[in-house]
Amino acid sequence: MTAIPSTMSTAHDIPADTRAAAVSIAGLNKFYGTFHALRDIDLEVSRGEIVVLCGPSGSGKSTLIRCINHLEQHDSGQIHVSGIRLTRRQEDVEKIRRELGMVFQNFNLFPHMTVLANCTFALKLAMNLKEKEAGEIAREYLEKVNIVEQADKYPIQLSGGQQQRVAIARALCLRPRIMLFDEPTSALDPESVGSVLRIMENLARTGITMICVTHEMGFARRVADRCVFMERGEIVETAPARDFFAAPASERLRHFLDKVL
Repeated sequence: MTAIPSTMSTAHDIPADTRAAAVSIAGLNKFYGTFHALRDIDLEVSRGEIVVLCGPSGSGKSTLIRCINHLEQHDSGQIHVSGIRLTRRQEDVEKIRRELGMVFQNFNLFPHMTVLANCTFALKLAMNLKEKEAGEIAREYLEKVNIVEQADKYPIQLSGGQQQRVAIARALCLRPRIMLFDEPTSALDPESVGSVLRIMENLARTGITMICVTHEMGFARRVADRCVFMERGEIVETAPARDFFAAPASERLRHFLDKVL
């Protein structure tokens, strides 16, 4: 498989005050009516770190990752992305989204656009690139995820795994510093799961920051620098991946791992 080029800038391109933390979250709370979805979340992710969020369904993992990208509005606490504080001001949201790429569970491709058009759309809209330049960038990243031969097809003509690879390429086209993955393999068949995880593992080697919500514990063991276990809207335990699996400190994590491993 062709290596995916690093989407990260060099350290010299990163302002000194943002080198340490890619994402910093402090005292984060999120409610849906009276339901307390996230409870006093504190989490810091360093630049270049691969962090996996895991836990039972409904534990708040996807809500947390969606708050980082302001797809969900948090109710209290602070989120900083590359040193930028997330507020409800559109200017701040746009600045933060330029730092982030996101891959969703259900692909979220535009069904009326070809694969190539799905990838060039944001390049033309957000970066004001001409069709030719946008197309060259899109084809470069489609090739890196081994899907460039499908560039002229529509999403409905592709398998789930192929659509997810297109979604990854689309996110990478904007050259984000940080990639967010929200259960990217949960809607896929077993064969497609393997192909998408290989793409993600290859991406992890480039030095980009990744925060992944996933139930794929084999991927977490192989790739993650650190794993975070969530339950009932709380972070119960966080540890380097090796310790997380070999010596869980909490009974709640031990019980979870006994069920999923």
